[in-house]
Amino acid sequence: MTYSVQLYTVRNALEEDFAGTIRRLAAIGYRRVEPCAFETNTEALAAVLAENDITAPTGHTMLIPTGAPADIAADITAEALPDQDKIFAAARRLGIGTVVHPLVPPERWQDIEAIRDTAAQLNAAAKKGADHGVRVGYHNHDWEISSKIKGVTALEVFADLLDPELALEVDTYWATVGGQDPAKLLDRLGERVVAIHIKDGPATKDISLQVPAGQGVVDVWGIIEAAKHIEVGIVEFDDYAGDIFEGVTASLRYLEAGPGADRTQGGAR
Repeated sequence: MTYSVQLYTVRNALEEDFAGTIRRLAAIGYRRVEPCAFETNTEALAAVLAENDITAPTGHTMLIPTGAPADIAADITAEALPDQDKIFAAARRLGIGTVVHPLVPPERWQDIEAIRDTAAQLNAAAKKGADHGVRVGYHNHDWEISSKIKGVTALEVFADLLDPELALEVDTYWATVGGQDPAKLLDRLGERVVAIHIKDGPATKDISLQVPAGQGVVDVWGIIEAAKHIEVGIVEFDDYAGDIFEGVTASLRYLEAGPGADRTQGGAR
């Protein structure tokens, strides 16, 4: 498996020193990143990625309106239809093969009609993306997992409504928080999943308690073994109480060490 890092993880450092933060990730050993809202700083991002021999196989940005409340996603809420042509052109410029829509708020996962509407909007985005040679994906949180439609997770109901070309990026930590075994969920979703987010912690909604991979309760290697069809595993912290660069370094070293790595340090099972 190849590993990447979600740049949202180091968002504060990027604001202070954009180029220096990318250089630091490269020095740690990350050869791939997952940028956010990449259409807003495409040329600067292209330059610093090329300078550091880093690629971006996936990227997050809003592709459809969400109306997400500010307490969920103040920095990524989209009220109107984003400029998808601009987004996909930016993706091509950066070599991003999969543009991932990062969030649809909880209230949109409680009934089949709302789920069907979201699927229709993303299917339309995927068709436009295909015209640009770019795939579209969706990234989950916990609420798509905890919400059930006739006993089936809303995410799986959603997956069944998607056109074949639309992919999923499963956040395995939030799947755990949502009450599912992420390895079993990945098995059920099958080839639809092309990427996963790898994070660890106590599997609660308190993001400040997240820890490097292998130091929490998440069965990271069980998940990776189940992720038979994925193209990239993406290290992410929604938040971290320690030094974030130490956190992303510890996660990468754990993943590079392989499934025989010590799972007893730092509270790992």
